[in-house]
Amino acid sequence: MPKRVDHEERRRAIAEALWRIACARGLDGASLRDVAAEAGISLGQLQHYFSSKDEMLVFALKYLGGLAEQRIRTRLLGLAGPPSPRDVLRETVMEMLPLDDASRTGNLVQIAYFVRALHDERLRGHAKEGVPALRAFFADRVREGIARGEVSADRSPDAEAMLLIALTDGLTTHVLLEACGPEEAVSLLDGHLDRLFTA
Repeated sequence: MPKRVDHEERRRAIAEALWRIACARGLDGASLRDVAAEAGISLGQLQHYFSSKDEMLVFALKYLGGLAEQRIRTRLLGLAGPPSPRDVLRETVMEMLPLDDASRTGNLVQIAYFVRALHDERLRGHAKEGVPALRAFFADRVREGIARGEVSADRSPDAEAMLLIALTDGLTTHVLLEACGPEEAVSLLDGHLDRLFTA
């Protein structure tokens, strides 16, 4: 009797192979054949699941995003009591920083995707999709902070959200380049949140 294949599990295994290649050497020179070899399957098997590297990369990013959301939920559930708006922002940005192997891998894959998206209009559209949602999520937490009297009412939630995204992205780059250590990045983000939540 032929072995049953869990198609979603196979897609995830291929995505993980792509992540390993992205972390080791980037994606520019990586072919579908390279990813198939890394996943331990034939090129034909890989093409059964993904017809192009871009399709595979989009899936890998969505899968990474889902794993990051799970880790953020786990962080928030580990807090004593219901999380405050500051707690939610902090745990989210801590997951966005490359502080461990999982988040480092996620960031390296996102950077590889970003580089491809700069020169490909189709990919650029997908790359930009997540920013408005993240900005709105952060802005809503700032609004909650204002409503709770934890953030000064004169702060613009949308501007503060974009500043937090930009700070996190900038620190991510410097941690990956080892121009800034993880502890310093965490300290800088904590300081920023402390200044925001001071009302």
